[in-house]
Amino acid sequence: MNNGMNSEWAESRFPLYTADSIHSLYSTSSLPMYRINENVSVLIAVAGGQGTLKTDDQSCELAEGSVVLLPANSPAALLANPAQPLHVYKLAIGTREQARPEQSDAMMRRSEVAANSSLYFFPYEPSIVAHMEELYVHRSPENEARHVRNQIVFHHILLLCLERQESRYASSEQLSMERSIAYAENHFSDKITREQLAELAGVSQSHYSILFKQLTGFTPNEYLSRLRVHRAMELLLHGSGTLREIALKVGYKDEFYLSRRFKQQTGASPSAYPRTPFKRVAVWLTPYASHLLLLGVEPAVILSDNNEYVSTADVQPSQTMRFMNADSSVEQVRSVLLDSGIELIIAASLHLNHFGLNAGHLRAVAPVVDISWMELGWKEHLRLIAKAIQRSDRAEQWLSEFEREEQAARAKVQQSQAAKETITILVVKPESLLVYGTRNVGYVLYQSLGLQPPARIKQEIERLGDQLHSIPIALSELADYAGDRLLVIAFPDVKGSTAHSEAIFSSVYWDELPAVRRNQVHHLEMDEWVPYNPVSIRLQLQRAVALFTSIQ
Repeated sequence: MNNGMNSEWAESRFPLYTADSIHSLYSTSSLPMYRINENVSVLIAVAGGQGTLKTDDQSCELAEGSVVLLPANSPAALLANPAQPLHVYKLAIGTREQARPEQSDAMMRRSEVAANSSLYFFPYEPSIVAHMEELYVHRSPENEARHVRNQIVFHHILLLCLERQESRYASSEQLSMERSIAYAENHFSDKITREQLAELAGVSQSHYSILFKQLTGFTPNEYLSRLRVHRAMELLLHGSGTLREIALKVGYKDEFYLSRRFKQQTGASPSAYPRTPFKRVAVWLTPYASHLLLLGVEPAVILSDNNEYVSTADVQPSQTMRFMNADSSVEQVRSVLLDSGIELIIAASLHLNHFGLNAGHLRAVAPVVDISWMELGWKEHLRLIAKAIQRSDRAEQWLSEFEREEQAARAKVQQSQAAKETITILVVKPESLLVYGTRNVGYVLYQSLGLQPPARIKQEIERLGDQLHSIPIALSELADYAGDRLLVIAFPDVKGSTAHSEAIFSSVYWDELPAVRRNQVHHLEMDEWVPYNPVSIRLQLQRAVALFTSIQ
């Protein structure tokens, strides 16, 4: 059901890649060095010879088969070995936005190839070199078929680069390093030495320090200091104890030592934290992003399990928010968050645990504010997030406006036929049948509008309140939970089909329901009625009023 109301969901899209130029470069005795300084990302593939690629802070030894991905605006120099002159292919990679209707509020996502900020070095990738050579040889296609083939080759090069970036995090040596890093993250309040950590990783102390810096960007001591200071920040944000108590909790001997470390890292004393409202905030999963947007803070990074985000009215789609897949490796997540200059991370333990993580995995980047998901309702989510980012006044103003809307909506709906009925929210998933409680659309129906649930759901609401998400039932129990009117939401399977719901709707249990016989069944769109966040709840309230006031 649309009712002419805009959806809160906006799509995020990746840009289109473009091959801006490709060159074949040969070093000579008179030209042993070639300088690179492009405003787009550059892929260097070594077809022959030996040499070195140098940037301001890195040096890569090149040999036949080596590949380097340089970030945009990164001055570099190719230096040839006089005995084995270099032959390289240089591909400039650009992007452009996908064409979209003028009214679309889609947001462009960051390209991990063309917009990366780190240099990637792959020692031996002959397949990428071969594709680069093919692209160069046919750089001026003689027909359209060759032109299309060039596009395929170009995108295959990009695919290989992306796959190689991801595979960097899968070595067995790294697994042993991860164990030692995890130990540091879970025991940072204890006395920990580099010797202990190196022993856990099974490598020498000197090699451990090198590997640690490669994986985290920090020395072991710097990493431990960040963990302790960021944990202290979390406790300060929560108002948990005196400065001395906080110092002891995070592993420092007294408040003076904590203050010294705190100031070294942040430039301010703990008593002045936080000095200013946070600007660079990351959220884990989309629901909490809407809270930030309502409070006037645009998330710098959203770790999401899909390509949609919750937009708000009168807010233009951002081109700076960065999306990242929530199932990325912890090293990739930390790298992106550090690269984005994140000052605060907002997450729920439930969501982190779902992806095999905890706050300790992210604490070296920034303090982590844990906002419980199932234990709290959406209003409490908003208030706690507002408190963390110092926007409580704005949150209370929004909630006051919403409560006035609730009262007006309740007055309208209480005059409708629905006010005299019991209403059941039935959710059909591929693997289960559920009756919804007071989260999602249930909040709007039973809390905002004061409509009546069936007796069994009412009992559970009285017991659990906002924590009642849903109750799984068997098909044979339908009659025990069905009210006078049914709102049905069918979740599609992974292929987008809702055919599984036909087993419910064609069953004898369904046909015998009074609501079915009286044709008092409403099929609702999942995307419009299931999300649980302030933006969605407000729109669900409007949709519910339109639905129930139209009932004769």
